[in-house]
Amino acid sequence: MDKILIQKTKSSPEIIMDFDKGLLEISGESYPENALSFYKPVFEWLDKAISSKIELTVNFKLNYFNTSSSKCVIDILDSIENYFQNSGKVSVNWYYEEDDDDMMETGEEFSSDLKVPFKMISY
Repeated sequence: MDKILIQKTKSSPEIIMDFDKGLLEISGESYPENALSFYKPVFEWLDKAISSKIELTVNFKLNYFNTSSSKCVIDILDSIENYFQNSGKVSVNWYYEEDDDDMMETGEEFSSDLKVPFKMISY
């Protein structure tokens, strides 16, 4: 499966989906007009990756997201958690700027509901 790259825009993040590396990376700002439509390719890719039982690394490098994007992030994390609970190998890295307390707290809040390995990484 090829590497899929969705270029970032003013209101949407860059997304890298690399099946061979088992990598999903979402970075930038996320407030697209229709978050569900924007993230649809991510859910489709994630479903294929999970059904293929590949080892996954998911990197979130978001510095802002709105409520509808937050719902999509939660849905991605729920899919990852279900995969992990069913013996899938997966890890999550939540990157946040060192002085961004809001994004750090958001990552901590998301991780508190999960059992999947979840690293908080400041930069």
